Amino acid sequence: MTTADDALRLLVHRQNLRNTCIAADTDAHAPLAPGQARMRIDSFALTANNVTYAAFGEAMKYWEFFPAEPSTLGCIPVWGFATVVESRAVGVEPGERCFGFWPIGSHLLVTPARVDAQGFVDGAAHRQALPSAYNRVQFCRSDPGYVQAHEARQALLRPLFITSFLIDDFLAEQSFFGARQVLLSSASSKTAYGTALCLSGRHGDAASVAVTGLTSQANLEFTRSLGCYDQVLAYDDLSALDPEVPTVYVDMSGSAAQRMAVHTHFNGALSYSCAVGGTHWDALGPGSGLPGPRPTLFFAPTQLRKRTHPPPEGWGPEGLQQRIQAAWARLMAAMDGAGRSPWLVVHEGHGVDAVRQAYLSLIEGRTDPRAGHMLSFWPPAAQA
Repeated sequence: MTTADDALRLLVHRQNLRNTCIAADTDAHAPLAPGQARMRIDSFALTANNVTYAAFGEAMKYWEFFPAEPSTLGCIPVWGFATVVESRAVGVEPGERCFGFWPIGSHLLVTPARVDAQGFVDGAAHRQALPSAYNRVQFCRSDPGYVQAHEARQALLRPLFITSFLIDDFLAEQSFFGARQVLLSSASSKTAYGTALCLSGRHGDAASVAVTGLTSQANLEFTRSLGCYDQVLAYDDLSALDPEVPTVYVDMSGSAAQRMAVHTHFNGALSYSCAVGGTHWDALGPGSGLPGPRPTLFFAPTQLRKRTHPPPEGWGPEGLQQRIQAAWARLMAAMDGAGRSPWLVVHEGHGVDAVRQAYLSLIEGRTDPRAGHMLSFWPPAAQA
């Protein structure tokens, strides 16, 4: 039975992401309308990617997925697992376990549309204008990539890795804009690692490029141990890179100062500046007034939609999924490589205090890069 203590959401102040509050989750008890279903959010991943969702909440409409009141507050989206606990929607039965895009909370009311054997789309009115890639809910029983023992890996890595896969695909499609090097900031992050893994998999091809990472001094040794970068430097050592080498900058950090340093260092040799993340959320700044190309925001759903189209523009839905599955298998093999120290260490947390503390550690940059937070508002015995 759901109690008042279980029916909660974590909200943050949009203008100061360090400020949080806990609010009642009204989706836990609101009466179901015909066509609706109530999801119990069993567990969810919390990573630097969710910090990016918050950092770009206004510009990329992430705050609009799970509206909060008053509007000065926001609910950060997360990826994870949920169970249907009540349903008035045809084809969506209680007990169905699902993977999808949820609020940091205990429940979510959904309006299942286009229900099929694989899952459904949340057809709630306020989500109609939002990117469809985030509205799809997958039934675990029909997900070919689902492994119960690896739920944490799926929640922590799969959404990020799909972004990594699409960044690599986009750059390769553009022949790397003529560059011979791809430079990634926040190189210890999971999205940067996935991108570097995909890029390094092209080594030996005519179109391959060198893969260079920038990270903090504290994460330097860890990032070098990942084995997918040709070289890794601390941010302060940027000047050691040859400024004449044609370079694409993939910016995972969003740091305005670091972006200026990279643009200034390479200047005419910088062939493309790709803005992806906001891990340095408190150091964001405008992309204008920089030497070299103006930064261009990479939005994964756009590339995903393009590749879903039939040839020649895309691969079709099946072709896309086959390629993603093959790349995912390479990631799993790299993670399980014999003799390597664990690259991902899962930290489970239960209850509102654990959720809040994990969030604050991420927002303040105190999380070990190996750590992957799997969280729940529910005690362990209450989870599916």
